[in-house]
Amino acid sequence: MNGIIIIDKPAGKTSHDVVQDVKRALGAKKVGHMGTLDPLATGVLPVCINEATKLAQFFNMDRKEYRATLLLGVTTDTYDVEGKIIAEANPRVGKADIVQALLSLVGVKQQVPPPYSAVKYKGQPLYKYARKGINIVSLPRAIEIFHVSVGEINLPYVTFDVVCSKGTYVRSLCLELGEILGCGACLAGLRRIKSGHYSEGEAFLFAGLAETERKEALLQHLIPLADALPDVPVVQVDEQLAEKIRHGYQPVFGSLFPDHIPFLAAGDVLRLKQERQLVAVARMLYQSDKLPTPAEQVQAVEILRVFNSE
Repeated sequence: MNGIIIIDKPAGKTSHDVVQDVKRALGAKKVGHMGTLDPLATGVLPVCINEATKLAQFFNMDRKEYRATLLLGVTTDTYDVEGKIIAEANPRVGKADIVQALLSLVGVKQQVPPPYSAVKYKGQPLYKYARKGINIVSLPRAIEIFHVSVGEINLPYVTFDVVCSKGTYVRSLCLELGEILGCGACLAGLRRIKSGHYSEGEAFLFAGLAETERKEALLQHLIPLADALPDVPVVQVDEQLAEKIRHGYQPVFGSLFPDHIPFLAAGDVLRLKQERQLVAVARMLYQSDKLPTPAEQVQAVEILRVFNSE
């Protein structure tokens, strides 16, 4: 039982809660999630089962898309409505001001993680320090906001969609918007509508199912390992080479590309499959049109992750 299930996380549960629910329902040994969602948030949460937990590092490169509801005029210590209110103001702003502030978010920027977040300091998440009244200032991280679109404006609430890089805290964006507009703001609601390739239309809401129904329903939504990275190029290998790779072999040009070489640049990630089974994820060491000749027996790729036969 290996693969990925796209869960529609309900509000009120942590991402860890969802993982435990799935693990218990399936009786799986290893279950993990990709891209933490706060308890307040709902939406797309990819959950990896057993061998699929090895894929997490490749999904972390993906873009995320959120639909957020901003509450103007209220600032809290957690940057969302579940925190302690530390300031209130009358939001005397117009639609044009709000639109301009939202559009100003687009681009590459440095963002400091919120004090109430899962980012770790000396092995402990920041929220544990914050709950004890200890303020740990994290180093800023580079993020990118690719696109922002304005939805409904019904003051003091504003709805907007944002496409961003991994590691972006929408709560922090709301705090920033409050500072730009001069009235303070916090996050009132959040839904992840897309994570990399996967969108909310593929997400499975199983929280309301009876315990006896959960396992069968989850298995029906299981995406096999071989299909879990649909945007990553595939190179087919034979059974003999697959076994060698599983035992530590680093393929050379002649053994890996005997017939067809897809166009790939040095550093590109690719999937190695044996028929319908995922054998490994690898990284190209050369641009495909500049590979050495087969006679040179030069290593063509670096094997990043190997997967046991399903």
